[in-house]
Amino acid sequence: MSSKDWIEKDYYAVLGVEKSASSDEIKKSYRKLARESHPDHNPGDPKAEERFKAVSEAYAVLGDEKKRREYDEMRSLFGSGAFRRNARGGGQPGGMPFDVSDLFGGGAAGGADTRFGGGGFTDLFSTIFSGGAGAGGPARPRGPARGRDVETEVALDFGDAVRGVTLPLSLRAPGVCDTCHGNGAKPGTQPVACPVCHGAGVTTRNQGSFSFSEPCRNCQGVGTVVEEKCPECHGTGGVTKTRTLNVRFPAGVADGQRIRLAGRGEPGERGGPAGDLFVQVKVRPDELFGRSGDDLTLTVPITFPEAVLGIDLRVPTLDGTVTLRVPPGTPSGRVLRARGKGVVRKDDRAGDLLVTLDVVVPAKLSDEARAALESFADQTPPAAREHLDARVRRFS
Repeated sequence: MSSKDWIEKDYYAVLGVEKSASSDEIKKSYRKLARESHPDHNPGDPKAEERFKAVSEAYAVLGDEKKRREYDEMRSLFGSGAFRRNARGGGQPGGMPFDVSDLFGGGAAGGADTRFGGGGFTDLFSTIFSGGAGAGGPARPRGPARGRDVETEVALDFGDAVRGVTLPLSLRAPGVCDTCHGNGAKPGTQPVACPVCHGAGVTTRNQGSFSFSEPCRNCQGVGTVVEEKCPECHGTGGVTKTRTLNVRFPAGVADGQRIRLAGRGEPGERGGPAGDLFVQVKVRPDELFGRSGDDLTLTVPITFPEAVLGIDLRVPTLDGTVTLRVPPGTPSGRVLRARGKGVVRKDDRAGDLLVTLDVVVPAKLSDEARAALESFADQTPPAAREHLDARVRRFS
């Protein structure tokens, strides 16, 4: 994306959030809109594909704290009166005639986007003045554009998330064109040096007292042009296709965690480097076990006699069983710990299994059980409630 995009496009409106929205609110809105407009859910709908691209572009800026800060600074500068509009649509900083569209090559060439690379507020001005006196030479060519990052979501079973698992992941997303291998040229031909910038990727022009070096408009800063375009990708170097990746989820991966696969995102334009693939993990709940960090949790019911008399209790783990000693007089809610029976990390460190005891009170008793319990109650010391009884007597 270009710096001009940062000024002209309201990414907050694209994601449907306020400028003051938190990072979580931005992420939540992006995921909702991305799911709704994803090409897989809207096959053959070019408008949905464009919405998906716009939402992804907006999140690429607002989802990155540094880029979001630079984006806000740039829009604040160009929208706060720092550049007053003139009759041509430009502005006047300090009273000097100036057309803001000249920053992007829009004055002399009909508003063509020269693509400053989307580096943000700082990169914009370093690019503008890089060709001036004492600036040390022309601007560096932009080169082939890096592909965009891709995000997808995978649901894992609880046990697979704890132990780790390798799963095939099928994605329908842009990939490198198999016909031209990403260079955009028709088989048997190659991209040639741009006739305007002669392969440099930048051009220099004079404007008043300044000399501006900027990415070449003819080749978009790549330095080469495709004379005969690939019939499959039409010169872009990429096509939408289904690909399958084997993704390794490490032991102990948590719900909501993102796995980054470098270079597995969208391919870059004209042979540029690929973006990254981010896999969002969703862990399905287990019918028995819960999780707290690296510890597994389990609730086990026991009877009143077992709590009073004690018992050797055999409980399940994820990969077997373990026997725990319940001491006599154990209250309900007590937690027993089975060390090393939790989540095992790749460094062989393991969490524990935390077993919470739940003393079950029967709703109904047989006559024999009731008689036995009443006899037990007659011989059992009363509960220590003296401090409570004293407070009750004050209100009697």
